[in-house]
Amino acid sequence: MIEYENLQKTNRIFLKKFKNSYKKFCKDGKYILSNNVTKFEKKFSAYIGKKYCIGVGNGMDALTISLKSLNLPQNSEIIIASNAYIASILSAINANLKPILVEPDIQTYNLDYRCISKNITKKTRVIMVVHMYGKPNNMKEIQKICREHNLFLIEDCAQSHGASIGNKLTGSFGDMSCFSFYPTKNLGCLGDGGAILCNNKLLAIKLRMMRNYGSKKKYYNDILGQNSRLDEFQASFLNIKLDYLNKINNHKIKLAKIYNKNLNDNFIKPLIQKEEKHVFHIYNIRHNNRNELKKYLEKHNILTTIHYPVAPHRQKCFKGIFKKQYPISDKIHSTTLSLPISFSHSKKDILKIIDRLNKFKS
Repeated sequence: MIEYENLQKTNRIFLKKFKNSYKKFCKDGKYILSNNVTKFEKKFSAYIGKKYCIGVGNGMDALTISLKSLNLPQNSEIIIASNAYIASILSAINANLKPILVEPDIQTYNLDYRCISKNITKKTRVIMVVHMYGKPNNMKEIQKICREHNLFLIEDCAQSHGASIGNKLTGSFGDMSCFSFYPTKNLGCLGDGGAILCNNKLLAIKLRMMRNYGSKKKYYNDILGQNSRLDEFQASFLNIKLDYLNKINNHKIKLAKIYNKNLNDNFIKPLIQKEEKHVFHIYNIRHNNRNELKKYLEKHNILTTIHYPVAPHRQKCFKGIFKKQYPISDKIHSTTLSLPISFSHSKKDILKIIDRLNKFKS
């Protein structure tokens, strides 16, 4: 059986080192916003290339707090890709903003910058880019649009830890960038965790207050906030795993190259573009008989998953909110299939999967 993901295997090497760190902070008795969180915030901001990092409870909180910190008028519009994960869209709604879905590029699965301008109105205040599957957006063109229309740029980097364009990592382009450390991410922890990065000192102070009940000094609450803090347990593990992130990414890139080289043309494979580093949080292929393909692989002891089976505009929770049609998003969600590509998978595993895929008769 080739599993889609086995976190016990993936994290085995890190857990050995984590034991010593775990014993130390347990002995210290400081479990919230202490040394491990401070250390991780410094390490991660230096890694990404931003001045400030604010650890929060999860990736969706990172997005929501970022949007709330802008103090935009209620129902201000925010542009988001129509195939984004639901957390991106929920964060806008939870911040009392109106999400405007814009179709992705069918080849890159990222927000199609060519479709942005015609969706900008007098109420548009933010563009949120989601680096889908670990592939960077076309940040040069999107930054240009933001400058021309005086819009805030938020990067959702939940899937793109360590991805880059040239020598700039995703997360270093926007006014704020938001990360998730959900366990399956390339930089995943042992539960939920997230972070917001920025370069503005006053904004960083505000974000730190917002994650902690709106408080700078304990029991004194100056602004409206919430409880969303990266805890010492997760930060301790992330401090260890961050040192391996480039190794994790390079391993996944090598596996992706094997897929790309050997899979036949019956499958639509990820587009790799010059000057970018796609880190393959997800290696997705597309096929018109996706459901049959998934069952076929499972029958042959290869487990896959779907990111994501339902397009956002078709989710029941959004009934009545999105009234337009999004055919490109529909096409992606009905044909995409995610193949095994974790730190614990080997070249041998991938070649077995490829051999079986190439025998599929559609």
